[in-house]
Parts: sequence; structure tokens; C-alpha cells
Amino acid sequence: MSGHSKWSTIKHKKAANDAKKGKIFSKLSTQITHAAKQGGGDSEMNPTLRLYIDKAKREGFPVNNIEKAIAKGTGENIDGVSYEEATYEGFGPSKVQIIVDVLTDNKNRTVADLRKLFEEIGGNLGESGSVSWNFDIRGYIVLRSGHMEKAQKYGADDKYVPEDREEVMMNIIDIEGVDDIKEIDLDGVEGVEVYTSYSSLIQVRDAISKMGYVIEEAEIVKEAKIKKNLSGKDLEKIEAALERIEEMDDVQNIWTDLE
Repeated sequence: MSGHSKWSTIKHKKAANDAKKGKIFSKLSTQITHAAKQGGGDSEMNPTLRLYIDKAKREGFPVNNIEKAIAKGTGENIDGVSYEEATYEGFGPSKVQIIVDVLTDNKNRTVADLRKLFEEIGGNLGESGSVSWNFDIRGYIVLRSGHMEKAQKYGADDKYVPEDREEVMMNIIDIEGVDDIKEIDLDGVEGVEVYTSYSSLIQVRDAISKMGYVIEEAEIVKEAKIKKNLSGKDLEKIEAALERIEEMDDVQNIWTDLE
């Protein structure tokens, strides 16, 4: 789990079964539709939409489904459903701090369902500010320390060319808006984590992309300043609780103060 303690099916469970994959795709579709409705269907002019499209492509979300989700958001395929973003916070087992980001067409239903679920897992939904005081909102980018070299032969795959990680980090640290940079292992490939301010994520991501580096992730994260370390049965209990929260259709992201 990354330093910002995100609990995410999309990020951590790529070997999920078809039903789980369908739920991921459903959430991605909702995110794209909402982003298109808020900022228009042109991803070049709508950075939020661009982030969600990139995420969808990484997950293998079909291009025609992306286009349908955008059309739905811009009113070309009107179904009368309007989504709202909302964030709720509270405590799980062992007083683990939890923030839940949702996208819903019925906030009253969602908050009632969340309140009931938090009670069932041995926690409670809190008031606004009860948990969020401990979280910073930042931009987060993950990239490989290398670039893709275009294939010269027609029909051949592009080739990944690794580069010296220290040199890559030195190049990136000079980009305006970069707050912090760390080494990371990406399934045996050297990689880099980049943190930015909330407002600088898009410009930093685009600057890194123009350098030719391979970006794996680019998103807004909520990172706990003071973190909690659990093990054994306590850890198993909170993990089971987080999985139950994540199974809710309206839930988009879950953040905790776990190490």
C-alpha cells in the first residue's frame, strides 16, 4: 500500500474475477460521465476527464464504452440521472480513520447506507472534519524510469527502454510544482513516485509525459499525516471492513491512516 494509504480495488486487485471487474468498469463509467458533465467532453480542455480516461485505459476499459460514458455526460445520451460528488469520514475497527469518496445520484440513500455499514463493521460515521484534519490532499504520479521507443517496423510493438533512475529523478525534480520524489519498485522495474500540490498535478503530469517517460498513474490522493500500524487479527478485521465499504456501488475511493 502506498504512503497515502489508499484502499483501492482498481489499484491492488487486478486479478479480480469478472464480477469484480464489472464493478470497476461501472465505477469508471460513472466517473467519466460525471467529469464530462462538469467540464465538457473534450479531454484536452478538461483535465479531470483526461485523468479518468487514462485510468480507464490502464484498466482495459473498452474505448467505445469510454466514448459512450462521455456522451452520456455531455447530454448526447440523456437518461435523467444526475451524479454528485461527496466525501464522508469516520472510524472503523481499532479507531482506524477512514475517508470515503462517493459519486451518487441520491446522497440521502448513500449516507444512510454508509452509516449502517460503519455500525455493522464496529465503527461509526463521523461529522465533517472528524478525520479529514489528519489528511493532506496532494497530486500523485507514478512512472517508470524509462521511455517507450517507437517501433520502426510496421506492426511491431513499441519497446520499453530503461534509463538511469537517478538521472530521471534529477530531470523531474526541476519541474515546477514537484514537491517530493521517491524511488519505487514496479513489479521488478525501477520506478519513481512524484508528489505535487493539489493544483499542480495536471501540469506536472503533462511535463513528465512530454519528456517521454512512461506514466503508470496520475491522480489526487489523500495522505494521512499521522499513521496507525496494525497487525494480526486487528489488521485482518479492518481489511475485511474496508472490503465491505468498497463493495458499495457509489464508493469511488477509500483512504485510511494505516501504515
